[in-house]
Amino acid sequence: MPTSPSASKGATTREAILDRAYALACVHGLEGLTIGSLAGQVGMSKSGVFAHFGSREDLQLAVLDHAGQRFVGQVMLPALKARRGLPRLRAIFSAWLDWVRHDEDGGCLFLAAASEYDDRPGPQRDRLVAHETRWRQELARAIGLAIDSGELLPGTDPEQVAFEIYGLMLAVHHDAGLFGYEASAERARTAFARLIDAASRAHPG
Repeated sequence: MPTSPSASKGATTREAILDRAYALACVHGLEGLTIGSLAGQVGMSKSGVFAHFGSREDLQLAVLDHAGQRFVGQVMLPALKARRGLPRLRAIFSAWLDWVRHDEDGGCLFLAAASEYDDRPGPQRDRLVAHETRWRQELARAIGLAIDSGELLPGTDPEQVAFEIYGLMLAVHHDAGLFGYEASAERARTAFARLIDAASRAHPG
């Protein structure tokens, strides 16, 4: 069934609101996001924003989903073009490093949200955990494919390697603003190479 012009316009407006909400949340966190402040940023009335998001909580959850879609589009999908195994895992790592850069939007929404909701039970925390769990599963799956291809040792624990790669990215997030992105990213590349080297067949010891 074809989409009506009004429905298409509504979807476009909602996407524009989400883009702006995402940018604001990257800087101020999800808790700093309100219907009123967002309405002013997008040149709409509060009731106009409410027409797309019935509550502040609905808006926060939608922004988390929007961030997840951005992450998949910028990190996972481009990496899928690489061959299964280490080439794909390296492509994921490289694209993830680019994601960490955040030259334009002020920071990683997921990292900020983890600080906001790590000890606050509720829908926002549940949604964040769901996104993080899904991503770690995809990362572990990519590592598993490298094991299946024989490029990593058969005894390698995919979840452990995923945890360690995640730790590298957290270190880059932390250090980039203090010491500069390029220096932090280069250290992460060195640590990633050592991690892969230790788990590869070429260096079983």
